[in-house]
Amino acid sequence: MPAINRIADFHAEMAEWRHQIHAHPETAFEEHKTAELVSRLLHSFGLSVDRGIARTGVIGTLKGSVPSERAIALRADMDELHIEEQNDFPHTSQDRGRMHACGHDGHTAMLLGAAKHLAETRNFAGTIHFVFQPARRTKAARD
Repeated sequence: MPAINRIADFHAEMAEWRHQIHAHPETAFEEHKTAELVSRLLHSFGLSVDRGIARTGVIGTLKGSVPSERAIALRADMDELHIEEQNDFPHTSQDRGRMHACGHDGHTAMLLGAAKHLAETRNFAGTIHFVFQPARRTKAARD
């Protein structure tokens, strides 16, 4: 099955992940619920998972079907912004004064989707590290 068709098959699942993350935004270094969701999903896809990276970060590791020393990292941000959400859709932020206004909920869901697809096929050589970064928006994270 072509990759685009397979990914379309779990589009609704990816949207559900994004909505869950969007409804429960977490400030830098407090991404505990998000890290739990990410870890649980990565485990369910068959990846090895390391938690607590830079406090609340997560790294999922996947080996391809062809042995190789090569490796690549794909990254997504998980934190939110201190902005009052003014939307009224069902997955609106449930935490006043916080929201995923810059798309990190989407970044996280898309990277999870890539991990799911690649874990199913493993049609690559080497290793992929899926890095879910906390606290991208803080000064401490930039220092």
